[in-house]
Amino acid sequence: MTSQDVFSTETAGLADVSRPGVVRLRDGALLELGIGAVRKGIEGAELRMLAYNGSIPGPTLHVDQGSEITVQVSNEGDVETTVHWHGLRLENRFDGVPHETQEPIQIGGSFTYKLQFPDAGLYWYHPHMREDFAQEMGLYGTIIVEPSDPSYWSVVDRDLTLTLDDLLVEDGHIAPFNRSGPTFTAMGRFGNVMLINGETQFSGQAAQGEVVRLYLVNTANTRIFNFAVRGARAKLVGGDSGRFERETFVEEVLLAPSERAVLDVLFDTPGEVRLEHRTPDRVYDLGGFTVTAAAGGEAAASFEMLRTDPELTAEHHSIRHDLERQPDKVLAFFSRMPLLYGAEDIAASSYACPMHPEVTATEPAKCPQCGMKLVPSDAPTPAAHTSQEGPAQSGHDHGDGLEWEDLMPEINRASDPSNMIWQLVDRETGAENGAITWAFTVGDRVKIRLVNEMDSDHPMHHPFHIHGAGRFLILSRDEEPEANLVWKDTVLVRAGETVDILLDVSNPGLWMAHCHIAEHTESGMMFSFNVARLPEGNLREGTANLPVSS
Repeated sequence: MTSQDVFSTETAGLADVSRPGVVRLRDGALLELGIGAVRKGIEGAELRMLAYNGSIPGPTLHVDQGSEITVQVSNEGDVETTVHWHGLRLENRFDGVPHETQEPIQIGGSFTYKLQFPDAGLYWYHPHMREDFAQEMGLYGTIIVEPSDPSYWSVVDRDLTLTLDDLLVEDGHIAPFNRSGPTFTAMGRFGNVMLINGETQFSGQAAQGEVVRLYLVNTANTRIFNFAVRGARAKLVGGDSGRFERETFVEEVLLAPSERAVLDVLFDTPGEVRLEHRTPDRVYDLGGFTVTAAAGGEAAASFEMLRTDPELTAEHHSIRHDLERQPDKVLAFFSRMPLLYGAEDIAASSYACPMHPEVTATEPAKCPQCGMKLVPSDAPTPAAHTSQEGPAQSGHDHGDGLEWEDLMPEINRASDPSNMIWQLVDRETGAENGAITWAFTVGDRVKIRLVNEMDSDHPMHHPFHIHGAGRFLILSRDEEPEANLVWKDTVLVRAGETVDILLDVSNPGLWMAHCHIAEHTESGMMFSFNVARLPEGNLREGTANLPVSS
């Protein structure tokens, strides 16, 4: 591989990355958002990265529900780009999908976005071109939409946004990216360095009795984070798009790539409070707070109260008939892996699992631990080996349908869209990925069944994201009704799992849906569907405040 085949890792002449800031934007405000290369030191390595306005993550935008702002984006980065405003039900032409809603922003070019914020909650922004590269290099930032109802959230003393990420650093550089397209497409690019707000460790201060609202988002390419606060009490109050039906005390919260959570944390004891990513096999320390002795305030006094959202309670009653009826659409997640299974009819004396080499058989079969097909033991394919973190850990062994680590690093590194094919399949028509032609109308409530099929060459989890056509509720997982509702734009579908969602279609335009593992998106695991406007004079209640697409 020559230097022309990969993106530059050169840091000479670059400005040092700055610390992320908070920008308060009122209705009608203009924000200038610049994309450029920066120099960042991580664990002794000097890395070339990309930043919005010079910081990683980019600035946190605080805006008001119901407001509109203008964002002028200029691109001085390493690749043409767009900005996708993840989770926002905004005007379609500003959704940031290249060649569908806008033309790419060329290097040296600019584009002006108009953003509307109809829903309170936590959202984020990132590229929608070469996400595997540009997002991994540092292009991500958060948006907090302050609710118009001052009683929407419970009282806290302050809030803080936390981005969770990882980065693959090798030989003093970020592991190279091919200019021609994504690699690591089998499982996505797992990092060996954990990042929280762009740093390897978080360091904060809190007072005893203080309640801090943590706005969490997983910005990683593929890694699932199981976030926990050790030494303090946590209450889950919100998700992707606003508050939960019922607040609950939690020990940890699971976030797939692009999912968000809103946690209220009570620091009730002086000392050290640690932030952790907990997997079945290990705990990653992400830093923490030093808590000093002090007297509690109003927020601490009300922390014990678990509030209920009356609108979502009403939704819970109204969707009972949707639980019982047949789905309107069935979307299967499927994969073919010529990298391992290109020669289907090769006979061999023994077979082994590429993820779990200890699983062997004398004839073709599937691994009982992870569901992958066994390959001939002497097949000329990259061999799985131990990672930098020690022996390959057992992802599916835990029976959770999740892959917590890169279980086959050399195979994953050798995979690309030519030898690892990810598919979304419309089970009614057989159409795959971009050939799917769904069409809805504003006001539809569409029941979509997501089936993550084990009869794939590589069964694994997928975080499925739907752009701003509307929001959805999770109806059930493997026929078990969802107990606590929250409006979502991304849902984690585990290997072998079936998830029913109800899409509340509220915004006209051409909208994308895709797996949010960046390497899967970039290898084609996506499609777009059209939403038509309602006939004039037939506007459904609740859609009048949404933008009108051009």
